[in-house]
Amino acid sequence: MRRVRLVTPDPTLARDVPPGTEAVVVGGGIAGVSAAVVLAERGVRVTLLEAAGHLGGRLGAWPESLPDGSTQIIEHGFHAFFRHYYTWLAILRRADPDLTFLDPVPNYPVISATWPAEDLSGLPAAPPLNLLALVLRSKSLTRSEMLRADPEAGRALLAYDRATTIAELDDVDAAAFLDRLGMTERTRSMLFEAFARSFFCNQNALSAAELVAMFHYYFLGNPEGIGFDVPNTDYATAIWNPLREHLIRHGADVRLGVTATGVAPERHGWRVEVDGGEALSTRHLILALDPGALRSLAAASELTSIAPQLAGLCESLTVAPPFAVSRLWLDRDVVADRAVFSAVTGQPNLDSIAIYSRLEEPSRRWAETTGGSIIELHSYSCKLSDAEDAAAALRRELAVLWPEISEARVLHSHNRLEATAPAFPPGSAGSRPRVRTDARGLRVAGDFVELPYLSGLMERSSMSGVLAANDVLAELGVAAEPIDGIPQRGLLAGVPDIPRRKR
Repeated sequence: MRRVRLVTPDPTLARDVPPGTEAVVVGGGIAGVSAAVVLAERGVRVTLLEAAGHLGGRLGAWPESLPDGSTQIIEHGFHAFFRHYYTWLAILRRADPDLTFLDPVPNYPVISATWPAEDLSGLPAAPPLNLLALVLRSKSLTRSEMLRADPEAGRALLAYDRATTIAELDDVDAAAFLDRLGMTERTRSMLFEAFARSFFCNQNALSAAELVAMFHYYFLGNPEGIGFDVPNTDYATAIWNPLREHLIRHGADVRLGVTATGVAPERHGWRVEVDGGEALSTRHLILALDPGALRSLAAASELTSIAPQLAGLCESLTVAPPFAVSRLWLDRDVVADRAVFSAVTGQPNLDSIAIYSRLEEPSRRWAETTGGSIIELHSYSCKLSDAEDAAAALRRELAVLWPEISEARVLHSHNRLEATAPAFPPGSAGSRPRVRTDARGLRVAGDFVELPYLSGLMERSSMSGVLAANDVLAELGVAAEPIDGIPQRGLLAGVPDIPRRKR
């Protein structure tokens, strides 16, 4: 099991674009910045528009003033930088060639109020050794349970193949698929529920094909193992400020606080209307927005007559339930042996806990100065509709797991609730936009886009952006940016169905 080259540049083609080539990228998240970096490095005069006052999208970071007069950079929420995010890590190397801002997370348990914790770190990278080690080591999953599992469902889990998996499982929800797998409530909760919810969806609202694809991508097909790294400083310092400077050095015009309100064809290209400013004209346009924002922009632009296929796909885009983030500045530390990151299962809202004062240097300095701690609570698919109500619920649920929190005083909090993540409901395969649209010169990027290669979360965003940039380069007759990935088929892909046992 090893990384594979998915896109190989043609060595006979030029690397740099013809002089005067320009492009507009709408959206300064991972997808948009990835596209802009590749294009700007090839000589494209890039204009990058971002509605927020900072880059990053769901990975964005901005300053927060604390009651004690200090200022800290905070983010939308904790993110795990998995080592097989080859495309995204390649972009990040523009900010830090040696990725010195990333430190490994030594262990990351799945914790519950009901059952003993499961630690998923340190497993072998290669299948089937990783699965075997999990069975032998797990406190929840037993060998007898594996033997009792439905063989057809088990084969499907181990035999990821894009076309076959979608055909067999896209119309099935993840909850029904896990029912078929026949795992106990404990195993399902400790090993599958936390994993499924990390994609911003509840099991009954997630396509089983997407669950199997992500299980292959993060576990069974991941040549780097399931370990991950996290930044040792804030995202603005580590990522977005350096990438913005990199873009500017390569001639890009990075415009923050600028909202695109509509797009329309203009001569041989596109006109981009912006709120309170002069419209931009471009031959090459990349829309790198979250699914709800893209749907709204497409509707405002009346794309039906221009790009009817894209318009229809945008109209059917679904947004995942809101995710909640609550960062707490506490007057004391948590118990010393708490893991810096814990996935949570069995609670109505709380999905994970990150101790920022043990993860990143600015938070660590604040904690050392005050004697307190900084923790962040996440609900990936929140049932509540108000940010403060969600934060209060998350704190109550945390106190069930970490009793010392009950006595802690909250010195400051920052609470967010937003719905910007994509949903992958049953039956949705083939219903999302692809990078290349039915309108010449218009591309789409984002973590909801149908890609030709398997990837997930941040890597899906970055890969879509690089693929969009590659499509521009292809039109110009210029060599593509290389893209690496994981093996695209599972261990048992192509193996005939296993007959179902008689019961």
